[in-house]
Amino acid sequence: MEPDTQQQEPDERPLFSAKGRLISAIAAGALLLLGVVLAAFDATGDVGYWAMWISLALGLFHGSKAALESLLVERSFDIDVLMVIGAVVAGAIGQPGEGALLLFLFVLAGALEDLALARTTRAVEALHKLIPVAALRRDDTGAFAEVPPEDLVPADVIKILPGELIPTDATLIEGETSVEQSALTGESVPRPVREGDDLFAGTVNVGNPIVARVTRPATESSLAKIINLVTQAQAQRQPVQRTIDRLSQPYAIGVMAASAAVLLVWWLILGYPFIAPEDGRPEQGALFTAITLLIVLSPCAVIISTPTATLAAISRGARAGVLFKGGQAIERLASLRALAMDKTGTLTIGRPRLQSLVPVQDADERSLLAVAAGLELDSTHPIATAIVEAAQAQSVQPAAATRSSFRPGAGVSGHVDGAEARLGTFDHTAPLIDPALHDRVRTLLDEAQRDGRIGVVIAWANDSAHAGVITLADEIRPGADQLVTEMHAIGVEPVVMLTGDNQQTAAGVAGRVGIDEFHAEMLPEDKVTHMERIRDRINGGTGGVGLVGDGINDSPALAAADVSLAIGSIGSDAALESADIVLLAEDLRTIPWGVRLARSARRTITINLTFALSAIGLMALATLVGSLIGRPLPLWMGVLGHEGGTMLVVGHSLLLLTRAGPKLTAGRPSETAPSPSTPTSRTAEQQVEADVSV
Repeated sequence: MEPDTQQQEPDERPLFSAKGRLISAIAAGALLLLGVVLAAFDATGDVGYWAMWISLALGLFHGSKAALESLLVERSFDIDVLMVIGAVVAGAIGQPGEGALLLFLFVLAGALEDLALARTTRAVEALHKLIPVAALRRDDTGAFAEVPPEDLVPADVIKILPGELIPTDATLIEGETSVEQSALTGESVPRPVREGDDLFAGTVNVGNPIVARVTRPATESSLAKIINLVTQAQAQRQPVQRTIDRLSQPYAIGVMAASAAVLLVWWLILGYPFIAPEDGRPEQGALFTAITLLIVLSPCAVIISTPTATLAAISRGARAGVLFKGGQAIERLASLRALAMDKTGTLTIGRPRLQSLVPVQDADERSLLAVAAGLELDSTHPIATAIVEAAQAQSVQPAAATRSSFRPGAGVSGHVDGAEARLGTFDHTAPLIDPALHDRVRTLLDEAQRDGRIGVVIAWANDSAHAGVITLADEIRPGADQLVTEMHAIGVEPVVMLTGDNQQTAAGVAGRVGIDEFHAEMLPEDKVTHMERIRDRINGGTGGVGLVGDGINDSPALAAADVSLAIGSIGSDAALESADIVLLAEDLRTIPWGVRLARSARRTITINLTFALSAIGLMALATLVGSLIGRPLPLWMGVLGHEGGTMLVVGHSLLLLTRAGPKLTAGRPSETAPSPSTPTSRTAEQQVEADVSV
């Protein structure tokens, strides 16, 4: 089957849809198999013979449509046409099984190719789901009325309630809150915002009601830019032409010309009878020689060389947690020469975990952890979740606490046993800490920041003051510490980290995993720019640069990469739709394993094509020479050679299924990672109770 290199409008008729053709191909294959089995046990072979004819007719129903489109619409004579002609001729000389097999593979390969095309439109659709549908705008009377975001213009004043999406880019003018903006920056912790700070479209207000002034229309917002970047990057991505594409039309025309030429030369010049001598066998006629040549030249083995290897690689990869979205993804990964990676949710899990709790004033770890867990017990903030989970893991009962106030970017206050308690920044908790210990607390917080970790202070003024420093960090994803070494071993270098997080956090993670280089505090368009710089640096801009990401903010860079990989367990819909490859396992060791598998698949395809073309050439030579010396090649021998080559190609491709899988930290992907459809980011309603951002 000749794969399409351009997107086409899908045929909406169920019978001719990709699924409809796939079902028809399976039915045709079943009938062909039934015919072969019945022919082997039926003395006359009539029942099996008719089963083969029905299979051939079913294949012609779909195959003829593709052939006619090539001839009448595309005005090209390609392998699609040759396949149908070969199948019809095979049936005409009494070999319906041969024709049925050709068309079975033809329709099956075409259906599988078309099923992968639909993903190219879903990435932008996923991004469009983030666009707010309403905004609260202040009118001339001072009241706020609901309007479509498209009606907003610069200088309009809008109100954003807790849990709402910010409708367009704006500047905060009243109030303070925290904003979940991972859709733009990939930051794992909500960003505190105060008067004068920028707000971005598509991000979520997870704190207090705020009032902002519009700075850009919705059509020019940050989210709109991301959508445009994804669209443009997908339009610029050129598909890699397969060898079979390049050979298709010249090969098909050459086969038909060669068969016609043999017929005319054997009949008009060499004097062979057109069909057969009056008392001789058909093998002695010019028509039979031309038909035999057409059969042995039928590119069955050539056509299935690519799809069989591709399907085997896709199946083997899926069992190991590496989901390839079609043969083009395998080709691109096989050509990988440099790799860029996001940090939050990619190199790291994306969820902070408590690393240490250091008492600094008249308290022990367990009592301080109990107070901290009590203050955070009802919160869904990532830091709060980490503290409560740590208390549960250490069997620490949260203290009975009441929360009295929350200041975004500062911390939470409350009471435990009637005494005031605070959790958050140093400035927020300092009034409850002995001044003599302030320097010690600052030192611990500075050490945490230098290491790329998060530091918060817990202070409690009971009968005496108690204080401690809690250090949290985003856990490194399994396999991340070995990823760079393994990628270097297979010739992929450099391995670069691109992240929206701050410089200190990025440096800490880069040092822990041994990354070659990193760039921090990046917006989506910055990542696309750096991708181009890496491409120019390694090979003058000709390709081979991959990106591993997880969030919506990675979608433009994923689409711009030569090969893109998304972490499926926690990735956003847009990132997953933009990516060529989805990693279903938590362990990053699936990446170098996937590269090796892709390269093996590419090598298998090359060997398959070389063998198939060589076999076709030898069989064609035997057909011509045998006819000239009076020893015509029997049709059964031509079919045996043709199908034998086909079976060898299939068997060689299936060897990809026997490759050993990656050595992961835990068990199967299904046991170590949630389903790609499982939501792992908090909803806006859950984030309303966010308490402290540091």
